[in-house]
Amino acid sequence: MIQHVDHEDAALVGELARQRGLTLKILRPDRGDLLPDPKTCANSIALVLGGPMSVNDRNQPGMDWLRQELDWLRGWHQQRRPMLGICLGAQLMAVAAGGSVQPLQVGAPPQQLKELGLGAIHWVADPSDEALLIGQPSSSLVLHWHGDRIHLPADATLLASSLHCAEQVFRIGAHAIGLQCHLEIDGDALEHWIANDHAYVVRALGAEGPDRLRRDWRTLGTTLQEQGRNFFNAVLDQLIEISQAD
Repeated sequence: MIQHVDHEDAALVGELARQRGLTLKILRPDRGDLLPDPKTCANSIALVLGGPMSVNDRNQPGMDWLRQELDWLRGWHQQRRPMLGICLGAQLMAVAAGGSVQPLQVGAPPQQLKELGLGAIHWVADPSDEALLIGQPSSSLVLHWHGDRIHLPADATLLASSLHCAEQVFRIGAHAIGLQCHLEIDGDALEHWIANDHAYVVRALGAEGPDRLRRDWRTLGTTLQEQGRNFFNAVLDQLIEISQAD
C-alpha cells in the first residue's frame, strides 16, 4: 500500500482487505521508503492512495520521489500486476499506462473547477460486460475532492462519470482499477481531511464549506459507505483472483 500523506489512508478498503486475511504493508515513498521490485511481488496487490499533490508535480523541486513512484508503477503495469488507484493513485496509474492529467475545466470559455463535496457518479458501462458493476445501481454517491482531470490511455475502459468530470472510475485491462472519486472514506477520515485541507475546502466551497460537508455527511454518509463497501468488495474479488494467478 502506497500512502502519500498521513490523513489519506486505506480506510474502508483496508478494513475489507483485513477481513479477508490480507496483510497491508504501508510504504511512504515521500519519506524515502523504497518500492519493491515488481518481480518479487507475486500474489500482491498495489493499493495506491491519494494526496494533495498532482502527478504533474513530479518534476518540481523536492518531488523526485513522485517521479520514481511513477516509474515503478510503469513496471508494475507492464507486468499486468493487480492494482487499485484512488485519486492521486488513479492519476499515477493512468499516466503510467500512457494517459495524462490536466486541470479540470468547465464552461466556455473554460474555467478551472475544484470538484469537492458529496455527489453522484453515474455508471456508464454495461453491467453485462463489467463484473464490477453487477448489482450496482445506475448511480452511486461518492465524495469528490480534486481539481484535476484524467485523460485516459487508449486501452482504458471508462466505468463511471460525474456531471463535471467524465473520468471518475475506470479500468485498464482487468488488472488495474482507478477511482478519481472517493468511496473509501468514513466520517472520522472526513474530519481529518477538512482539518488538513481547510484552505482548499474554503477555496472550493466558500467559508461555509467545512460545515456543509459535515451536514451532508450526517445525511448521506451511511449511504456512501454502503455503496463503497459493495463496490470495493467486487474490486477485491477481482484483484485477489488475478494476484493468485501470478
